[in-house]
Amino acid sequence: MSPKPRVAVFKMASCDGCQLQLLDAEDALLELAGAIEIANFAEASSRLEEGPYDVTLVEGSISTPEQVEQIKEIRAVSRFLMTIGACATSGGIQALRNGRDLAEVVRQVYPTPEYVRSLERSTPVAEHVKVDLELTGCPVDRGQLLGAIAWLLQGSVPRPPTTPVCIECKRRGYVCVVVARGEPCLGPVTRTGCGALCPAFARGCYGCFGPSQPPNTEALARRFLELGMSPVQVAEKFRFITGYAPAFRETAERLEREEASAT
Repeated sequence: MSPKPRVAVFKMASCDGCQLQLLDAEDALLELAGAIEIANFAEASSRLEEGPYDVTLVEGSISTPEQVEQIKEIRAVSRFLMTIGACATSGGIQALRNGRDLAEVVRQVYPTPEYVRSLERSTPVAEHVKVDLELTGCPVDRGQLLGAIAWLLQGSVPRPPTTPVCIECKRRGYVCVVVARGEPCLGPVTRTGCGALCPAFARGCYGCFGPSQPPNTEALARRFLELGMSPVQVAEKFRFITGYAPAFRETAERLEREEASAT
């Protein structure tokens, strides 16, 4: 009888929400646990075994010098490495500090800044090591996560959806918040995966699942400007949860330069 695949789950800089998506799977997780050996998952068990691992899931961005070394060590003992969630795939909320004076940011947030040792930028795992599969989302979609693990256990690599949230809104019959309400919405350039959660409540999409493929961010930025937003306000929309993703970052940087040149 062949041994069960060894699976590990690690956390970098994050809120733990993507790991909780896996833990909250309940019955599905129990069924999955019967097919694998969970060798290292600090959020779920005190049993922490060393690699090698067949499949490793990593949540969170790389935000400290220690995490740079840790992710390299994890990559070295992982046959297949999958990053899960917006932080691991595009820097997450932590990336809002990128491009700013880190010392000033730390001084404003922490009462004892001298205790904080952090990198200048919060970056995706893929900027430091080879990543075999990325699952976006804030948090990652539970169905996509379980489905990806199931595919991997069968020896195949899944293809997560890359279509925009607008497709999901059409399927569900939701009224477009941009057209009907003039509400800025990143749905046209954000990949689906959340089930169009925010538009279901007449709110614009925040871009939690990162850029769709291909994202026409420039056309959407022009539409936001037509709604009366300033270039810097539009840039802030793109800079939010997955703002370090190249397509969103490049558009935000262009808008910020435009604002600066006009003042």
